[in-house]
Amino acid sequence: MNYVFFTNTPAHVHLYKHAVERLARAGHRVRVLARDYGCTVDLLEYYDLPYRVYGSCGTTKYSLARNLPGHYARILPFVRRFDPDLIFGMGAYAAHSGALSRTPTVLLLDSEPTSLDHFISRPFARAILTPDAFRKELGKNHYRFAGYKECAYLHPDVFRPNPAIREDLGVGPDEPYAILRFNAFGSHHDVNHSGFTPRERYRLIDRLARHTTVFVSDEGGRLDLERTAGRPFDAHPALLHDALAEARLLVADSQTIVTEAGLLGTPAIRSNSFVGENDMGNFIELERAGLIENVAEFEGVVERAEELLADPAVPERMAKRRREYLETKVNLTDVIVEVAENEGNVERVGAVSKTGTPSGRTRYLPTND
Repeated sequence: MNYVFFTNTPAHVHLYKHAVERLARAGHRVRVLARDYGCTVDLLEYYDLPYRVYGSCGTTKYSLARNLPGHYARILPFVRRFDPDLIFGMGAYAAHSGALSRTPTVLLLDSEPTSLDHFISRPFARAILTPDAFRKELGKNHYRFAGYKECAYLHPDVFRPNPAIREDLGVGPDEPYAILRFNAFGSHHDVNHSGFTPRERYRLIDRLARHTTVFVSDEGGRLDLERTAGRPFDAHPALLHDALAEARLLVADSQTIVTEAGLLGTPAIRSNSFVGENDMGNFIELERAGLIENVAEFEGVVERAEELLADPAVPERMAKRRREYLETKVNLTDVIVEVAENEGNVERVGAVSKTGTPSGRTRYLPTND
């Protein structure tokens, strides 16, 4: 069979990388259609995946709109030539290329605020898969699985952290360090949202650097780290999860990396304008499980970060929570491969369900520890 996977961001590469490799090893023809955004291409090269770039996109809010016509002009002819039996993606590119090429399409969605993308994508999807924590209903073809998209690459079945990352970072075997991740807020779903101000970012770096080594990942690339006690995170982006697994703390105003930290058992503080009563389901559930903390006010972020760094019991407590929590979650790569091998007929896949929690799984209920 022929399969096309869309990777529009670095997170999408991680989501599909193991499924692409497994399907290719099984003798299927697989192609990844990629957008040159952030480190997406670097990751595809690192994992040696069969890809083709359909266009690029910057981190400014209107870069995507300017490039959109050219993207479609390159995507559609390729899809027709490759003649896939099934398309996987996370939005409009996959859905529309599937509709125009008459190819069944499976969308994997996890962000409730992207309502426009849902509106223009879901009518063309054979199936939509979301985490069971997803707080919206997306129609008759909406199926849920027990976990998050990050379970495709951070579930214990597929991820083993490499402690050699400490050599790449230049830190000692027992040297604690924190990672700070700052979002560029340039994606279409980031319109009208924000995170730390530039002044708060500088203050956060210098306050935490009093307690530990601080690595900074700045998506927008606007910070002058020479003004601070922080160090740039300059390891290969494919090594980020190894670094995150070894970190003592993550503080971020971005999204995906916070879920990743929670699934790795690394204490994580998230702060941006999404935080609040209408927050996304995955962040609400992860906080309920004690794996992340959502803090709206900057001073609260600094105070809580210093408390976590000062508590020697945190690593063991987080490891226990992670272990118990992931026992209730699926290896999403297994689900994706099974959906592919069933030609997108999701109803044949036991690990997904139209309502509630899929059969054979129980929702995690946190206990006091």
